[in-house]
Amino acid sequence: MNKTVKDVERYATSVYVGGTVITMDPSDLIAEAVAVNGQRIMAVGTGEEVRHLIGPDTKLVNLEGKTIIPGFYDSHGHLSIVGEYAFNRADLNSSPIGNINSIEECLEALRKRAQQTSPGRWVLGRGYDDTLLAEKRHPTRDELNSVSTQHPILATHISGHLGALNSMAMEIAGISRDTKPPEGGRIRKDPVTGEPNGVIEETVLIDHVNLLVPSLSPDEWVDALALASSIYAEKGVTTASDAMVDGPIIAHYQRAIAEDRMMVRTVINPIFSQAQQASKIKTGSDMLTIGGIKIFHDGSIQAYTACLSQPYHTPFNGDPTYRGYTVRSREKLADMVKELHRAGLQCVIHGNGDITIDDILYAFRSAQGELLRPDARHVIIHCQMASEEQLDEMRRLGVIPSFFVLHTYYWGDRHGDIFLGPERAARINPLKSALKRGIPFTTHCDTPVVPQNPLMSIWASVNRTSTSGKVIGSEQRISPLDAMRAYTINAARQNFEENIKGSIEPGKLADLVVLEENPLTCETMHIKDISVFETIVGGKTVYKASV
Repeated sequence: MNKTVKDVERYATSVYVGGTVITMDPSDLIAEAVAVNGQRIMAVGTGEEVRHLIGPDTKLVNLEGKTIIPGFYDSHGHLSIVGEYAFNRADLNSSPIGNINSIEECLEALRKRAQQTSPGRWVLGRGYDDTLLAEKRHPTRDELNSVSTQHPILATHISGHLGALNSMAMEIAGISRDTKPPEGGRIRKDPVTGEPNGVIEETVLIDHVNLLVPSLSPDEWVDALALASSIYAEKGVTTASDAMVDGPIIAHYQRAIAEDRMMVRTVINPIFSQAQQASKIKTGSDMLTIGGIKIFHDGSIQAYTACLSQPYHTPFNGDPTYRGYTVRSREKLADMVKELHRAGLQCVIHGNGDITIDDILYAFRSAQGELLRPDARHVIIHCQMASEEQLDEMRRLGVIPSFFVLHTYYWGDRHGDIFLGPERAARINPLKSALKRGIPFTTHCDTPVVPQNPLMSIWASVNRTSTSGKVIGSEQRISPLDAMRAYTINAARQNFEENIKGSIEPGKLADLVVLEENPLTCETMHIKDISVFETIVGGKTVYKASV
């Protein structure tokens, strides 16, 4: 059946024919052709049904058997940090992302950065993973001192929740053996001497040390945002996410958009302290949207800072009772959530561990108990250890879990062997359990934690296969169609944008991706290897593969 915008009496700007159209509409329509007029989708149907929209100036595109889908919608990530890291940080990632295999290789990468950096300026690196380094530990203050004593040095863990400092950086940050860390953070110490060993956790890094690192210049920020947007466009993302954003970054986005430097749209999640100011900002462009307010409530499983109901599988620092910790008390979190909820704002809360998820659900339940908002769409980001009972409550409260399902690939083996043990690891990111309850969940890459790659996330949702080839919880696998829904229409719905994005339907924005192959019909293990041929934002091609 032909579907057209009512009362349209004009020709299309572009018509795509000769391929497969996966619409992701409510009926899961598979079509043959799409007509676009300007920035909007005009019609979708068979080639014959859209033929009358082809005029003398219409661009007729033969897909030659390729597949066209809604643009991928990144439900959670950090686009501005992707750009910033590309500008000023040494890559310390291990395989399969990078090639750093030991602490010495990590130090050498930082030395190269130091050689290019004036004395006194920060030397930065990002992405090291202690569990993948030969030594199975973090670099120490003394080892970073061997890189340089003339530069403050910060090496950030792949999780973004830990960092390692040299002595100069510790001095600038005011960290000594007597320093009391802020709530929700910790300073690790040598067990023999009691002196800080250079490793810092959570709020010590995120809310203190990171703020001491000089920001990029306004010109550099525009270049960084443009670079990051090109990385996303190449992977088929048409709407990106940028969480934990403050006012100055919003201004850099506005300038980048005004200068036509942004290739993809972005939804921003402002930090809690700027919620009221940010929510009143009028961006003046459909390229930038202010979304929900971001709050951290725990850390990362692979950093031992997520809060679990049962101890970590391999004891942390030899403590068999260690379960991690939350950033604050559940009552303080509830007070924060109520403040946002009363103001009509959406809450987007980071929570990995099941105790953390309990606290978040308590806060949402308390807020709804005081003021019922039937369609608040509060979100739990990552939500990795959600139990069946917690999923039941999410369904009752209308809460959206956004799962970091790529953990099954990048950390799946270590979750089973080190962090969680086999039983808990098999249930990490319980997509099938959420699906059975009819919860419209989303998935994400949390870039720059792992590279932005929606097809890789969809592949992980379908296969749940680790880097070693081991299946991590086969019972939580979902179908390719359901996995695609989590990265398209469900993601748009998470941000109240399902009426304009997320599916190929008349009247919606012409945000489209052309794939070389059909992810619904190819062999499931091949999904991650499908190539993005073209990315289209508002009817305009922003990326096209070289042919």
